[in-house]
Amino acid sequence: MNKTLVYLYDPLCGWCYGAGGPLPQVLESTGLALRLIPTGLFSGSGARAMDDDFAAYAWSNDQRIERLTGQVFSERYRDQVLADRLQAFDSGPSTLALSAVNMTSPEHEFEALKAIQAARYVDGLDVTRLETLTAVLANLGLNAAAERLARPDSALLQANDDRVGQGRTLLGRVGGRGVPTFVLQQADDALQLLPASAIFSDPQAFIRELNVGVRP
Repeated sequence: MNKTLVYLYDPLCGWCYGAGGPLPQVLESTGLALRLIPTGLFSGSGARAMDDDFAAYAWSNDQRIERLTGQVFSERYRDQVLADRLQAFDSGPSTLALSAVNMTSPEHEFEALKAIQAARYVDGLDVTRLETLTAVLANLGLNAAAERLARPDSALLQANDDRVGQGRTLLGRVGGRGVPTFVLQQADDALQLLPASAIFSDPQAFIRELNVGVRP
């Protein structure tokens, strides 16, 4: 088919977590390959402290996502993540972990993303800590990625910076607004921005849109 569904994401984006529910069905129904590219939206200058106002806003938004998608945002997450004032809202470590997976076992990046999201939103773990993330990767059998993450070297840091830069460039190129953003990449490298909201409200409509786009 030589066409790819490009998924621009941030691992601390609740809507990205929500998209993880229907996305496997989308891929199975369309036969498309998936390529994940992080945008670093909530890392670096996009990171912030967790205060009472932001925690309340996040929980309200999370409950909306749960109602719409069925993805679980647990009380443990509310009590141990959103209520922790020492834990920043910073996706940098998780993004680095996923870059380590991309370098060593790229076919498992989506699986690793889902595991990191579950560690945060279901288990209430602190995924801003490299120790937490290395354990998540090791539990998936991604030992090479876990070892690289435990001792980040210049190659991993550069690969991570390159991927985030690529994600931000592509987001701007297609006119995407935040994450998740889905782009259909054609065989001739033409790019088609897709209506991401449909994957939450009507996954079958999203699949139909893709099937139109992937016709020869």
